[in-house]
Amino acid sequence: MSEIVLIVDDDPAICKMLQKVMVSNGLQSEIAHSGGEALARLKEKSFDIVLMDVNMEDMEGFEVIKRMRAARIETPVIIISGRSEDYDALYGLSVGADDYITKPFRPVVLGAKVMAVLRRSRKETVSAASVVRGPFRFDTETLRLYKNEQEIELSARENSLMMLFMQNPDRVYTKEMIYEHVWGTQVAVDDNSIMVYINRLRNKIEDNPQKPVYIQTVRGVGYRFHI
Repeated sequence: MSEIVLIVDDDPAICKMLQKVMVSNGLQSEIAHSGGEALARLKEKSFDIVLMDVNMEDMEGFEVIKRMRAARIETPVIIISGRSEDYDALYGLSVGADDYITKPFRPVVLGAKVMAVLRRSRKETVSAASVVRGPFRFDTETLRLYKNEQEIELSARENSLMMLFMQNPDRVYTKEMIYEHVWGTQVAVDDNSIMVYINRLRNKIEDNPQKPVYIQTVRGVGYRFHI
């Protein structure tokens, strides 16, 4: 069965066009015409990815994502917005989106981004059931992270970044290397995107995110995971 995309947009023409792009990539899709409808659908049914508009009458797409994450709905989200300011993209990533694309966009680019996010979110088959580093345990079958056996909720991209660190402790990763491993591409690195995810992980795993012990900055180079 092909993966299912939830399209969230109150413009019927945009919805129809997005559905065509999904069909061309072998994906099924359903439509929610408001933020409230999207939340209801997501609580009733599992989707593989969400394409989220920002400007909707009942609530902004940013608010929908915040409510999703608060409800522990970790379905990957790509924001599709007419807002092109850097602030909007960074804010979208900070509240839990996995990617941000601005209108107008090329359908082939959107299709490539959707497929890349889906690839990252699929469960990876690895030889060991879990990786243990210090107080952390990463279950590679269920993609769940535990600290002192207390589960820490992570988004799909946070999972990918934490798995990379857990499997390679004390290895220094440049931002280019992180972008290639986690984003799955070698295009120009967006430093701000990487910093957003590093900060989000620190806020979840560090005892004091302002003085990180585990995810360390290697000044002028990148980051390393130290136990």
